[in-house]
Amino acid sequence: MGLLAYGAIGHEHNRAVQATDGLELTAVCDTNPDRVAAALELAPGAVAFTDATQMLDSGIIDLVVISTPPNTHYEWAKAALARGIHVVLEKPMALTVGQCDELIGLAATAGLTLVVYQNRRFDRDFVTLRRLIREDAIGDVFHYDSFVGGYSRPCDYWHSDATVSGGAIFDWGSHFIDQILNIFDLPIAHVSGVNHKRHWMHATNADHATVTITFVDGTQATFTHSDLSAARRPKYHVLGTRGAIVGDWDPAGEPAVADLPALVRLFGIDGARSDVSLDSVDAYEFHRELSAHLATGAPMQVSARQSRDVVAVMEAAEESALDLGRPVVPASSY
Repeated sequence: MGLLAYGAIGHEHNRAVQATDGLELTAVCDTNPDRVAAALELAPGAVAFTDATQMLDSGIIDLVVISTPPNTHYEWAKAALARGIHVVLEKPMALTVGQCDELIGLAATAGLTLVVYQNRRFDRDFVTLRRLIREDAIGDVFHYDSFVGGYSRPCDYWHSDATVSGGAIFDWGSHFIDQILNIFDLPIAHVSGVNHKRHWMHATNADHATVTITFVDGTQATFTHSDLSAARRPKYHVLGTRGAIVGDWDPAGEPAVADLPALVRLFGIDGARSDVSLDSVDAYEFHRELSAHLATGAPMQVSARQSRDVVAVMEAAEESALDLGRPVVPASSY
């Protein structure tokens, strides 16, 4: 494996590779020498590069993890696939569904693996929430809310630049909308989006963004990302015909509240409330599945098609937001 760009997420991949049979880090590329040095502390045998094309042309990697900013994902994935290299992309897969479809087609034609590291699919709170829903703990789910944020000044890095990140909907939406589509295996009727730009003028991402997904049976799911929420909503608020599930933010997580799993509670129709112990999730499960897939063709929980559909929803939401939330039908999978 080679790591293209080595920030915090690159370090996460590096730790995972060291702990996963069948994977070996043989190359790392970054223009920052301190980041390269950090990578080599874990993988001293890896070859260091400062030029990404040179790494892709080196012949010493079978697979590359692309952790560059989102507006370059398509470019680098296409370059890797053209060289016969398997690709793991960070979120989002790309900034347009057309780019996603092209990459999927290139990988299929070449017989190569293309997958997105949807790491929040493996979060303990989400895994627990999904299990409760699948076990019919609250009956038929008809409304699902998810939220991330608070009241804080956005960072000055690329995450806050809409031309690079894709905008507020694409930033955290790449995680939360993936979770929504993983729970609801239903065709989508339409998507609505609203972006508010009201206060943080140093950044081009929206200050507050909401996406509403309406499925063909009337079920609705929303995702909100806010930097203007002085009072946080729960991370998850799910309504069913026989109860509800709430995932509250852990107050011990300040200021990095999003880094801790939610406190999951189950509510009955009689008013009873019970705390739910979070399910266990094996560390580096995505990477173990990746290794097995490359070695034997074993299926993975995450597919490129799923990540492509996430981009289709986010693209439709951004289009909707330009017209005050007019419903838009996302581009369907082929």
